[in-house]
Amino acid sequence: MHAFNPCLVPQLNNTPLVGVHIPPVQKTHLASRTWEIKGQICYSGALIFLLVYLLSKPMSNTRKILVSSALPYANGAIHLGHMVEVIQTDIWVRFQKQRGNRCIYVCADDAHGTAIMLSAEKAGITPEQQIAQVQQTHISDFNDFHIGFDNYHSTHSSENQELANLIYTRVRDNGHIAERTITQAYDADKGLFLADRYIKGTCPNCKTPDQYGDNCEACGATYSPLELIDPISVISGSKPVAKESKHLFFKLPDFEDFLKRWTREDHLQPEVANKLAEWLEAGLQEWDISRDAPYFGFEIPGETDKYFYVWLDAPIGYMASFKQFCEKTGENFEDYWKADSDCELYHFIGKDIVNFHALFWPALLHDAGFRTPTKVCVHGFLTVDGKKMSKSRGTFINARTYLEHLDPEYLRYYYASKLNSSVDDIDLNLDDFVQRVNSDLVGKVVNIASRTAKFIQKSGGKLSATIENEALWQKFLDANKTISALYEEREFNKAMREIMALADAANEYIAEHAPWSLSKQEGNEQKVIDICSLGINCFKVIMTYLKPVLPATASAAENFLNTQLDWPENIDFLGEHEIHPFKPLMTRIDTDKVQTMIDASKEETAQPAIDPDSWLAKEPIANEIEFNDFAKVDLRVVLIKNAEHVDGADKLLRLTLDLGGETRNVFAGIKSAYSPKDLIGKHTVMVANLKPRKMKFGISEGMVLAAGPGKNELYILEPHSGAQPGMRVM
Repeated sequence: MHAFNPCLVPQLNNTPLVGVHIPPVQKTHLASRTWEIKGQICYSGALIFLLVYLLSKPMSNTRKILVSSALPYANGAIHLGHMVEVIQTDIWVRFQKQRGNRCIYVCADDAHGTAIMLSAEKAGITPEQQIAQVQQTHISDFNDFHIGFDNYHSTHSSENQELANLIYTRVRDNGHIAERTITQAYDADKGLFLADRYIKGTCPNCKTPDQYGDNCEACGATYSPLELIDPISVISGSKPVAKESKHLFFKLPDFEDFLKRWTREDHLQPEVANKLAEWLEAGLQEWDISRDAPYFGFEIPGETDKYFYVWLDAPIGYMASFKQFCEKTGENFEDYWKADSDCELYHFIGKDIVNFHALFWPALLHDAGFRTPTKVCVHGFLTVDGKKMSKSRGTFINARTYLEHLDPEYLRYYYASKLNSSVDDIDLNLDDFVQRVNSDLVGKVVNIASRTAKFIQKSGGKLSATIENEALWQKFLDANKTISALYEEREFNKAMREIMALADAANEYIAEHAPWSLSKQEGNEQKVIDICSLGINCFKVIMTYLKPVLPATASAAENFLNTQLDWPENIDFLGEHEIHPFKPLMTRIDTDKVQTMIDASKEETAQPAIDPDSWLAKEPIANEIEFNDFAKVDLRVVLIKNAEHVDGADKLLRLTLDLGGETRNVFAGIKSAYSPKDLIGKHTVMVANLKPRKMKFGISEGMVLAAGPGKNELYILEPHSGAQPGMRVM
């Protein structure tokens, strides 16, 4: 490319461009003004030339893509059903990045709602503590499955609250929020409005007992919770009462015309669009977006004791996670989320939450002045051995249980071999899982490198520049366009079949030429190197195509090949290139490990065989933890210097604890078992590093340990008389 000369001025009469030399301007020279004018002409011409030059260049085809997967709820562990979605998403994102596109993958924990509030209360911790603990386990599981999030956040964040408030106020000011009073079931003992799942009773239709408050599992009838016979709150055991409350609603029916167009503009799979068309024809209902206190979430601006329903701020969590990413990296938030953005936005979700993502979400974004998704990619559910995941059969497998027994890339490949662009369920058939991984990855792909690398190493470790079989090499290159198109359309199962067909072709070529036999005959040294060099290059192409699925194995292959596995339009033959000694890249699945994983999953839910009258039967041992988890708890001996009643508290005593030179204020729920005077002067044990908790009556700065069934049968732990305040419990 020629250097650009700023004084090449284009002529209007099609004469050749003329180069004009402009000497330095001397202000004292009589002709200085003339040179200034010529300089301006030259400068203007340069701008025109530059514009023509830039317009003549092809525009960059690098895409800017923002991707999300559904937010896991911060109230439980990640299981293999969750992994279907994040693996599908991660493969697609890694493919886009490998092809040179700017692709950003964000996610977060869904951290709000009544369930989290009640779960934290039961565990004796704050909701903030619970969601922080759960998030760490989620991140650990995802990391170990090689999920390459660019940012992982939480919906309980300042970014999410800011965006939720902004979107709500815009929608409200646009006249699309309605208010009306509704009647709900209310737990007077708990002071809590009850969702349907927190109410049980006898079905009013078939009289089957122990049914939840919205539908009967026995006869399929639907009803309101208050229609149940003898309903009870599963939280307190009391009978719910009917109570009125004002609620806020998003006027979703106002957007029916918009949604009828949007759902048919290629943002959805055809089968999803068809299902939504049925709902749209039946007529949409206003969407309840508020919940009453107490509730763990964000308070609604301008309201008192009203909170955003978790499903309002959950999808906004995609935006919030990306906003945090922008704050960290300098990426422009508006480029991706403004109404007329030319960037792409993809949501990967399960088919159970289509209505939230394909009706409510695009309508909310549209009304608030933001862009809508380019594509909502919906997948089906996971079955194991053809059946719904089961705890009793050991097929409800947590991600961590899998990771303790098997390589994560086995599952990544198996899911890829099953996933396509439809919403059909996929089955994890454990026998097929073992056979396919062992046959495809170990028996075919890795086998290509292991069969040929040793001959290259014997000859000095350098590949041949000769393409021994041009037709075979061209076959591998021609597959590039097909396989990349299949990845793009999320037809991963078809892509895996194409890749394995290439692996078969490479293995057949190597077997046909048998370099192990040729090497035993004199004069065939170069022939052997040429054959094995082509085999290594075929392996390189296959691993390039598999890199989105097997990132860790691909990284090891890059080290062996001494090159990066980029994915350009045209993949180069390595030529005279030095490779490193081959090391095993993957081992076969041991079927015993699969069975051990199943057994471990059963053990996680099975109750030990113990005396039903023992305390263990009444309060089973909690799930096993690692030593490092326990080591985080700092237990200290303390002296109870003072104890007193707490005004307005039925269960609490206020304890002043001497920690060995430092005093702590702790509220303990032991009032039913102890009078204050009986505690003063006793030694006990406290959790000293528990984060202070703000309570109605003040700040509690720790927790004392007690045992017993509760009520008036509680016993504080008392150490040996030799233990002194401040000593750590080892």
